[in-house]
Amino acid sequence: MSYIYLKKESKKNVFLAKRKKLLVGFFLFLSLSFFASAVFPILKFQLAYSSKLKQIIDPTSSQSYNQSSVLGDASVDYTQLSNWFTNSTDTPLNNQIIDSNNSTYYLSIPKLKIVDAVVTLGSMDLTKSLIQYPQTALPGQLGNAVVFGHSVLPQFFNPKNYLTIFSTLYKLNQGDEIILRYDKSTYKYVVDEMYEIQPTDLSVLEQRYDSKNLTLITCSPPGTYLRRLVIKAQLSL
Repeated sequence: MSYIYLKKESKKNVFLAKRKKLLVGFFLFLSLSFFASAVFPILKFQLAYSSKLKQIIDPTSSQSYNQSSVLGDASVDYTQLSNWFTNSTDTPLNNQIIDSNNSTYYLSIPKLKIVDAVVTLGSMDLTKSLIQYPQTALPGQLGNAVVFGHSVLPQFFNPKNYLTIFSTLYKLNQGDEIILRYDKSTYKYVVDEMYEIQPTDLSVLEQRYDSKNLTLITCSPPGTYLRRLVIKAQLSL
């Protein structure tokens, strides 16, 4: 008669194997959760807002750009305003025509709970404030005041953090108010339209002196650098 001896696995080894499986499952779940938290807001934006934006997207822009460089070049620092317009050589920044007056004013958007955010003239660092583009109209003046702000994924929105301050700008609608406080005066602008442009489209910087306008610009969809979201507003009388 022959016998077969089976070595019984120790309880300790069984416990370690189960713990290893649990850890692998946990990290897999965590990775999928992070991936979903990054992708879902972008998909939600595309489904909820792109159809609205397409109706008023600038049809006159015939410029093209290298999409892969906008999305994939990790060396580009988009906290610096000078990097926001790709493949362009005729902007005030690249010609170094920069307003030397480094003064500030304040911007509030009640709907988004943004209160007295600092807007800087003459700076390029979007980590420290919103920035008014050089050679654009000052608040209350004829022309177009163009203000840039940084954005990230909407779930990280913090109205007091300049890296996230414009992350929910797309939630504005026609008729919403934007308030500027400059030189001891308060100016109320009312949102008129919202659309997207390519990073090479400089039309948003144009100055027309038959009205008093405000333009807010950030990246779109939030958390990417694919396009630029443009909010246009007019001074309320």
